[in-house]
Amino acid sequence: MSAIHIVRDYPHPPQKVWRAVTDPELIPLWTATGAGARPESFAAIPATKFKFVAKPKPGWSGVVVCEVLEAREPSLLRYSWQDEGGGEVTEVAYSLAPRGSGTRFTYDHTGFTGAGGFFMAKILGTVRTRMLTKGLPAVLNDLDDQGILRQDSPLRPKRL
Repeated sequence: MSAIHIVRDYPHPPQKVWRAVTDPELIPLWTATGAGARPESFAAIPATKFKFVAKPKPGWSGVVVCEVLEAREPSLLRYSWQDEGGGEVTEVAYSLAPRGSGTRFTYDHTGFTGAGGFFMAKILGTVRTRMLTKGLPAVLNDLDDQGILRQDSPLRPKRL
């Protein structure tokens, strides 16, 4: 079985990191370094069914169906993950723990099986590493002390 395991330390308190990874308005800002997925119907409440919707690519609709399995603010979010077209159900977990004046964030995506699962874990692992190394720190740095995106943030969506 293959898995993705990424650990990052952020110089921000757990509550701020929790907000960045669970607020539906903020999630697309840090996932933009990957496929730019936006959550639909997401809430960090167990049994909530939701979708991540990203730009489709050849061979992929861009939609992943999920269900929140466990949520303990601000330390754990665990949810199922399955391609809209079917296939194996895998599991994603975000674990947050205080570390000094910041947060240790651990990302685990488990349940990949077979050769296809091995390659999917490798592809997703590269994307997730970029999201957690570039995307999430940029969002965290642009949140104020209340976890609100600063008015002058370059991450703020542009108005037409």
